[in-house]
Amino acid sequence: MKTQLKKLLAAAVAAVPLLVGLGAVTAHADGEHFVFVSHAPDTDSWWNVIKNALKNAAADTKSTVDYRNPPTGDIADMARIIQQAAATNPDGIITTIADFDVLQSAIKDAIAKGIPVITVNSGTADQSKQLGALMHIGQPEYDAGKGAGERAKAAGVTDFVCVNHYITNAASVERCQGYADGLGVPLGDHMVDSGQDPTGVYNKVKAYLTAHPGTNGILTLGPNAAEPTIKLLRDTGETSKYNFITFDLSSDISQGIKDGIVESAIDQQPYLQGYLPVIFLTEYKRYGVLPANNVNTGPGFVTKANIEMVEKLAGEYR
Repeated sequence: MKTQLKKLLAAAVAAVPLLVGLGAVTAHADGEHFVFVSHAPDTDSWWNVIKNALKNAAADTKSTVDYRNPPTGDIADMARIIQQAAATNPDGIITTIADFDVLQSAIKDAIAKGIPVITVNSGTADQSKQLGALMHIGQPEYDAGKGAGERAKAAGVTDFVCVNHYITNAASVERCQGYADGLGVPLGDHMVDSGQDPTGVYNKVKAYLTAHPGTNGILTLGPNAAEPTIKLLRDTGETSKYNFITFDLSSDISQGIKDGIVESAIDQQPYLQGYLPVIFLTEYKRYGVLPANNVNTGPGFVTKANIEMVEKLAGEYR
């Protein structure tokens, strides 16, 4: 899969400047206009990798890509942003499916207007198909969580906490459920609604671990939850007590892996989630070509064994 994806990416990137350079595509001299709508609040730095990918994809395709998001992460606000984007009649919309029920009307309306839509990141391939989108690019969240759970079980984890910083996003619950199923332990009250405020995450995780001393596994769903948890374990001197797995990467998470606090990070390769949909929509608009399948960008596990290779790219490409 990785080899095929690299070949596809290389072909897409190489084809666009060649054709434009030969003057074969004069109708697209001004480039296409795409809108990328995410569910992320302004405080979520994880999306910086995707923003970097959008910038690079826009440069490579000579298109314009606008990144839009609800400042506080409010999904109803996100639906309105999709409606506003559709009203400008862009050449394509790229959007996450953070909440299918809330967003489906806005996405379907955009598609009904004839605007090509690719879904990325949150949501599933089945949901994307139900909406009528061209394809889905992302990580199967339940499978990623289950892989983490199986990894933790092999390491001896029997009791856990899943720190969910974005519980209104259905994909986040799928991650926790997959982890629980991988362990063979009911999810039950093992999932903590931590919110996104770092101090709040810190205090809620601390309270949970104090109340549940038998906990020996921790799963966090991204830097928003992982970084305060890493700080907590450093502050309490319990840096080696838990099998700690997190989704996604950041500089703090990379350091946590090197220091032995975090056992592994699940990398869904967000760069591809930003770069590929711009490439694919450009090729679709210009030539009517599109991959026949959805693209799974993850999961992969970053550990002490390979952290040196990826940490210098964290926050920009990884």
